[in-house]
Amino acid sequence: MVVKKNTDNVVYVEKIENEPYFPLKTCDYRFDQRNEMFKRRTWDEEFVEHGNRLYLDAKYDNSRYGYRKLDYALRNAAWNIEYGYAFGNMKSNFGLYSWDHVPAKAERFVKKGSRVENSKEVNAKIIKKAAGFLGADDVGICYAHPSLIYSHEMDLVKNEHRRLELPKGCTNVIVMAIAMDYEATRYSPDAIAGATTGLGYSQQAVVANYVAAFIRGLGYTAVPSGNDTAVSIPLAMAAGLGELGRMGLLIHPEFGPRVRLCKVFTDMPLQHDDFRPFGVEQFCKTCKKCARHCPSKSISFDDEITQTKGPSISNHSGVLKWYINPEKCFMFWVKNWVDCNNCVMVCPFNKPAGLLHDVVRYTIKSIPIMNRLMLLMDDFMGYGKFIKQENKCFWED
Repeated sequence: MVVKKNTDNVVYVEKIENEPYFPLKTCDYRFDQRNEMFKRRTWDEEFVEHGNRLYLDAKYDNSRYGYRKLDYALRNAAWNIEYGYAFGNMKSNFGLYSWDHVPAKAERFVKKGSRVENSKEVNAKIIKKAAGFLGADDVGICYAHPSLIYSHEMDLVKNEHRRLELPKGCTNVIVMAIAMDYEATRYSPDAIAGATTGLGYSQQAVVANYVAAFIRGLGYTAVPSGNDTAVSIPLAMAAGLGELGRMGLLIHPEFGPRVRLCKVFTDMPLQHDDFRPFGVEQFCKTCKKCARHCPSKSISFDDEITQTKGPSISNHSGVLKWYINPEKCFMFWVKNWVDCNNCVMVCPFNKPAGLLHDVVRYTIKSIPIMNRLMLLMDDFMGYGKFIKQENKCFWED
């Protein structure tokens, strides 16, 4: 439980007694979604024109593989559920992420006033089983720390900026990871790689909607969330789904940074997972591949983590971590006419499943002195190399 104070449009949080355990240090304020980079392009005069160019004026280049109308058609199809039905990048409590809407034909499946009662441990096991069955590639549960809920949402549907509060009692959050396609990611930074990002967003919307419907069917409140409502990465870390990498993304122990994250907040009693580091921070100090291959130079080369404040209002400042430069990253997207996955593609943790890769992950976790050797092996094996234009063959394979 926390006390909230509103000062100069900033919502601060103050710890009080008996607050549930949270395994990570958090900020003392709630981030305003209006300042998130992809919301700023709608109101910040410095970026409005650039945002329109990226989202409204994108041009095909039929002479370049990955930028042709064919490639953009795949990318746009992959985003279709998100932009046509889910709207998780547009507003909270809407579309497939509606907090309480139940279609008329489904009302009979939700019994008001009737709850399935189990222990927290049993409930957590049930939720994880259901979420996996319904499409999540990994699932974790943690306390929904109030400092990680947006103070305000930026509603791009109605172009409104307003305070945001979760329904009373929704203090638990189920965090789910959706893996993106490994082969398509290797085509970054073109529209084919962009398609795997869009597909991740569309799939996570469906999964979050399914899981929320399941919880409501058990008689509890369920608030599905994509990029809306709350900051995803620290919640995913607290739920045991990975560590924060140098590039500012979650590094999952199996899929690396190649995941999209969705969430469901609920008042259902649930046993919490815990943060489970596996050597990412130490490896990132040695690696720096993402920083070297970032076309916009948005990623820090610092050997040690010394900063608690980012260079921009779009950074969620206040904790010790590597901070990226969101403006530089966004402007490369504008220049490129499509999003970029270069940091994801070159990351040594971005590997398909396999015994050798499992051994490397175990070595990184257990024997950090071997990190430089693991990095040299990654380079020697040719991982993280960009596919040249003349070698691209996504459609021909």
